Formats: sequence, C-alpha cells, structure tokens
Amino acid sequence: MAGLVYFSSGSGNTRRFVEKLELPALRLPRVASDPVPPITAPFVLICPTYADGHGKGAVPKQVIRLLNDPAARALLRGVIAAGNRNFGKTFAMAGDVIAAKCSVPVLYRFELAGTETDIARVRAGLDIFWRETCLTPA
Repeated sequence: MAGLVYFSSGSGNTRRFVEKLELPALRLPRVASDPVPPITAPFVLICPTYADGHGKGAVPKQVIRLLNDPAARALLRGVIAAGNRNFGKTFAMAGDVIAAKCSVPVLYRFELAGTETDIARVRAGLDIFWRETCLTPA
C-alpha cells in the first residue's frame, strides 16, 4: 500500500499535521544516527524546512539519509513541504530541493502544523494523487 513517510523535529509540528491526516505514515527517526526503517512501498514524503537565511541546510539530515538510499528514493512519488512563512523565500524550500533532486512533484506546502483547510486539501489531494499515479517505477 502507498503511504506517507515524514520527518518531524522536537517541535512536533509536522507530526501533528500527519496525525490529523489520519493516514498510514512512517516517521523517520529524530536522531540522525538512528537507523532508517525500511521503505517497501511507494510513498509521499512530508518534510519540514530548516534552511538558514540563504537556503543552506533546508533538507533535514534524516531525509537526506533516506533519499541517499537508491531503493527508497525509487519509491518516492511526491513531496509535501512544511515551513514558516516568516522565513520568506526559504518557506518550504525543502520541498523544492527534494523535488528537483528526485524528479518528483511538490504536491503541497503548509505552514507550521497546518490548518484544518490544509488537512482537508492534503487528504483530498492524496486521494486523487494515489488513484491517478502509477505506483510502479517507469
């Protein structure tokens, strides 16, 4: 079954967003050195952004580690990015970086833990996305 994989830091914003979606999801470890659970099915990645003022460091190390695994990267179908609008042009930048490097679409962007509107849009969007997306690699 297709699902969600996400990273959430100690603030828990991304975790709270994913919990509100009420969809199957696998959390990447908070500690960068902890093992990444095996990914065995196509997934959408939900990732917060941790960029400095220039965009450096936008993608968390745990996510980079996951995507450096060719088998896991091959199962990535899209990315949903989180961020804080206070950071201007770097808002949700991790999604753009991942999309460009992995040739997948940015499906949505939300701020902090998202709103009820964000939750409804992502749920509906993922339902359409998984119905219309081929779950096998090209």
